[in-house]
Amino acid sequence: MFLSLNRYWFFLFLMILGYGLVEYYRPKPLNWRDSYSNKDHIPFGTKALFELLPEMIGNKKVESLRIPPYNQLSKDSSMVNKSSYVFIQGSFFVEPADEKELLNYAGKGNTIFISAYDFSGNLLHTLGLKNIVDKPAAKDTAKVFNFTNPRIRDRKGFLFTKDDGRNYLKIEKSQNVTVLAVNEDNKPVFVKADYGKGQIFIHNLPLAFTNYYVLDTITGKQAFHALSYLPAQPVYWDEYQKQGRFGENERSVFRYIVSQPGLKTAYLLTLIGLIVYAVFSGKRKQRVIPIMDPPKNVSLEFVRTIGNMYYRKGNHANLAEKLIQHFWIYMRERFGITPGKFEESELLEQVSGKSGWSKQETQDLFNEISEEDNVWTSHRLMDLNKKLEDFYNRTK
Repeated sequence: MFLSLNRYWFFLFLMILGYGLVEYYRPKPLNWRDSYSNKDHIPFGTKALFELLPEMIGNKKVESLRIPPYNQLSKDSSMVNKSSYVFIQGSFFVEPADEKELLNYAGKGNTIFISAYDFSGNLLHTLGLKNIVDKPAAKDTAKVFNFTNPRIRDRKGFLFTKDDGRNYLKIEKSQNVTVLAVNEDNKPVFVKADYGKGQIFIHNLPLAFTNYYVLDTITGKQAFHALSYLPAQPVYWDEYQKQGRFGENERSVFRYIVSQPGLKTAYLLTLIGLIVYAVFSGKRKQRVIPIMDPPKNVSLEFVRTIGNMYYRKGNHANLAEKLIQHFWIYMRERFGITPGKFEESELLEQVSGKSGWSKQETQDLFNEISEEDNVWTSHRLMDLNKKLEDFYNRTK
């Protein structure tokens, strides 16, 4: 049994080890998911920009945040002392409380930089802006992006081939809005909105800040020029909407396992192997359950044995007395009739009415039971037993 158990574990270990080696040495396909996360090395992650950002703002502190803006701004009073809050993601979604706190933060003289394709809530409306998305077209719709400032404007512009070029910003209130960049149709894609003592930058092409374009010698200039508008002050980089609330210092072993594709696959394979082992091995090792016969009711055999004993001894009177006693016990339990409580005529009426026997049949049975002659022959005893059995069968 011990050797058989070890054999199962050995094969399971070899299977997991072999699969792990295949997965480890297999060429990994390029992941084109647009995560915008500062932890991702994939083309559409933002790890490169996050690491280069301190140099772009005069080596000031850059801190990654994993909590909602409301929680951070309401608890950290140091953030109101001249800092910038940067959001780079596919969709910018904040709760009304977050939005109110961000506007209050900008109104006190701080800077907010948001680059996203989609915007929810009333933030753009408050700033006098509207996000427009054109309908998809069959042809290539990528458009050239360029700055309006002649000092940083590129001669050929910037073309982001992975972007469909359908997004742009519509200015509904122009008094506090400055256009910083447009597409080839002269539609704004990067603007600055003054709010209170601070300013809010709205950028409509977050793909331009990903590793794929930042590390390119041509398109990388767009990210550096756009972020050059940020003042030389500490920056708070939002990762809450991309990685969730769980912080790096709170990461559990299990969460790390499921975050790594290879480890997650090995973990699931181990679970499946253990379940298969438990099902098949447990089934083979289970002891055979013996079939137990139900207990036999030997009461009838016992009665017959006792009856035969009395009959063979010739003690017919004693046996007849027990038959009569059993009859009155049956009458009490079955019909609730006790002979001592009724007169003879009334007793006859009660037994006949409740048993369904005719009065004549009942009278004959009573005569047999109450006959004063104590001489019990075998023939008379058999006749009494026959009448009683007939009575029991008909009154069940």
